[in-house]
Amino acid sequence: MKGALTAVAMSGGVDSSVAAALLAAEGHPLVGFSMKLVADAHGRCCSPEDFQDARRVADRLGFPHYVLDMEEDFRRHVRAPFAEDYAQGRTPSPCLRCNTLLKFGALLARARGVGAARVATGHYARLTRDLRSGRTLLHRAADPGKDQSYYLFDLSEGQRAAALFPLGDLRKEEVRAAAREAGLPTAEKPESMDLCFVPPGASYRDAVPPSGPGEIVDAAGTVVGSHPGIEGFTVGQRRGLGLASPQPLYVLKIEPERRRLVVGEAPALLAEACTLERTRWIPFDRPGGPLRATVRVRSTHPGADATITDHGDGTASVRFAAPQRAIAPGQALVAYDGDLVLGGGWIAG
Repeated sequence: MKGALTAVAMSGGVDSSVAAALLAAEGHPLVGFSMKLVADAHGRCCSPEDFQDARRVADRLGFPHYVLDMEEDFRRHVRAPFAEDYAQGRTPSPCLRCNTLLKFGALLARARGVGAARVATGHYARLTRDLRSGRTLLHRAADPGKDQSYYLFDLSEGQRAAALFPLGDLRKEEVRAAAREAGLPTAEKPESMDLCFVPPGASYRDAVPPSGPGEIVDAAGTVVGSHPGIEGFTVGQRRGLGLASPQPLYVLKIEPERRRLVVGEAPALLAEACTLERTRWIPFDRPGGPLRATVRVRSTHPGADATITDHGDGTASVRFAAPQRAIAPGQALVAYDGDLVLGGGWIAG
C-alpha cells in the first residue's frame, strides 16, 4: 500500500471511476465520496443512479464508498451566488466555484476528517512540484480537447497540494479503454454536460428568480425594445432580443440597477482591455511587473495574447494585443505560459 489514505470524489461517471482505478492499481489506500448536491438532481449528474454506479465501482476496486449530504454547502457556495450574479448583470461560472469551494473546499475538509490527506478527482489537468519555490504548479492536460485547467485556476496553494489528477496525462479514448480493461460498470457511460440543478430541456433561467421586464436601449440611450428580465442575457448575446434591425444587434452591456440592456452592432463588442478582481497567482505571489501571457476570457475561448498589470490589491488590468469579443463581467480570465497556468481573476469590466 502506498502512502496515506486518499479520498476520491466519485460522480459515478467514467472519469472519476478510472481515476480511482488507477490509484487502486498503484496500491493507494482509498475511500470514495459522492456529493449529494441537490434534492432533485437532473440529467446524468449527482442522481441516485450515479451514486449506485460509484458504489459499484468502489466495490469492484475494494474500497469503501459514502454519499455525503452537501446540499447546504452547494446552495450557499454555488446556487445562491449563481442567481445573485445574474441578478447583478454578471455571467457566472458555477463549475469553477464548485471546484474551489466544494470539491477542494468542503469535501477536502470532510475527507481530512476521516484521515485522508488528499482528494483525487477525474479532472483533466496536471500538477507538478516546483522544487525551487516549493509551489504546486497547474498545467493543461495532455488531451487539449478535454483540458479543464481553466476551471481549476482559483485553487489555493494548499488546495493544489492536496489534489490528485490521475487522468492528466491521458486522452479520453485511453480513459475509456482503461475502464473497459478494468471491467468498470461505467466504461460506456455517456458524459454529463449540463448543470446538475437545471432539469433536462429547461433553461438555466429557470434556476434564477425573475428580475422583471425592462428596456432595451441603443448606445445613445434610445429605447428600441423591451425584455422579460436581465437574467436571460449575457454580453455578446443576440438570441432572444426580438429586435428588428438592418444589422444584427447584440447585448453590449447589462445595467442591473435599471433592469436595462444596451445593444449595438458586432464591432461594438470588441474590447481592447478589461479589469480583474479577486486575482489568484500560482507560480508566484504576484507578478514582478507587466506579465505577458496567453489569456482565455471564458472556458471556450481559444486564447489571446495580452499584458497583465497586477495592482497588488487583488485587482489587475489586462490589455489585449488584439481586441477581443464579448468580455463578460463575472466570467474568469485565466492566464497561461504555454501549458503552465499562471493564474487569473474574475472579470469586473
